[in-house]
Amino acid sequence: MNEASKPLIDLSKLTETWLTRVDTVGPVVEAEGEMADKKRELTKKGMSALHSHKLFRLLLAKHAGGEELPLPVFFNIIEQLATYDGSAAWCVAQGNGCAMLGAYLASTLSEKIWGNDPSGILAWGPGKAEATAVKDGYKVTAKNMFVSGSHHATWLAAHCSTVFEKDGKTIRVGKNETPENRTVIIRADETTLTEMWDVVGLRGTGSDGFELKNHFVPDEHTIVRATMIENTTGLSTLYNFSTMAIYGMGFAATALGLAQGFLANFLDLAQNKKPRNVNDPLRDNPVVQDEVARTRARLSAARSYLIEGVESAWQEAEKNGKPTLEQRMEIRLAATHAIHEAKSVVDILFDTGGTSSILTSSPFERRFRDIHTVALQIQGRKTHFQTVGEWLLGHAPNMNVV
Repeated sequence: MNEASKPLIDLSKLTETWLTRVDTVGPVVEAEGEMADKKRELTKKGMSALHSHKLFRLLLAKHAGGEELPLPVFFNIIEQLATYDGSAAWCVAQGNGCAMLGAYLASTLSEKIWGNDPSGILAWGPGKAEATAVKDGYKVTAKNMFVSGSHHATWLAAHCSTVFEKDGKTIRVGKNETPENRTVIIRADETTLTEMWDVVGLRGTGSDGFELKNHFVPDEHTIVRATMIENTTGLSTLYNFSTMAIYGMGFAATALGLAQGFLANFLDLAQNKKPRNVNDPLRDNPVVQDEVARTRARLSAARSYLIEGVESAWQEAEKNGKPTLEQRMEIRLAATHAIHEAKSVVDILFDTGGTSSILTSSPFERRFRDIHTVALQIQGRKTHFQTVGEWLLGHAPNMNVV
């Protein structure tokens, strides 16, 4: 089938269909949010609702049992889910980023992870890992942390940036003469989680860690990460986007959704709340009216900038195979900008809400904590502004963040 005859996907209709699903799941995860925050993991009821609508399979390849959705649709889903609960949206965004690995795995392994288990989830996080080749596999030592969704993951992965040959001394290199980077995948029950996620916000993500010490991983449960970059022939447009771009737009969508949920609840509060010693409700206060209009404008502008970048890059990739460098930089800039604009909007409205904002029973306090945690994750680093600025001024692009 040539490019001109490929059937066009109605993104607006597809988005509408999926947002209807989100609006079914949303009230469940929102109601479970307080318990998830206390337990520091999403609840079984919340997870069941998310799985029932396949929200952890949005970016999983179709041949592995997934939906393989276009990125603009994925963005809208994460954003809408975050209006209900930030931790749920974060876990779904992270889980789908990890699920993209399914496009490259042997069918026997992808079947084990997702095909045989409708609740199958693969999770990983940053850390250090190394592998030593042994008969039929590798002995792996790893220390990973911030593994979002670790408590409900059925499989875990570690990225070994150093791979030793069987002599235990020689570092294996790939065909481009750089050290081989090999991802190893284990069943979650092969290790014990390391509790470390006692944090301010996004507590429900359960982003704990895990360790491996000379743990044997069979060769068929590993993959060289370069394969994920070089072998995209025959795969969906989706797989010509970098992991950083996927996480950037996913976590920025989470931030925007959190801020939109905050604003919607503030508008409800302002209808009747009368600050102490004040006769009129917030809705009649000219200062509050000005703030609400300005925050709405900032949030809408940031969202428009980002979604325009995502849609433009998707159209380019659909037409010519991949987004341009300029489009990748634009997504990086727009995603970082959106995260910090969303945080600023929440800060303004949190202050204006007065003591109503600080009550744990309110719809504001957890969203406030969550948005501040989003902004401190790697996708919210303010150094991304410098990265894009350097490139705009003629410096070589930093491809590690786009």
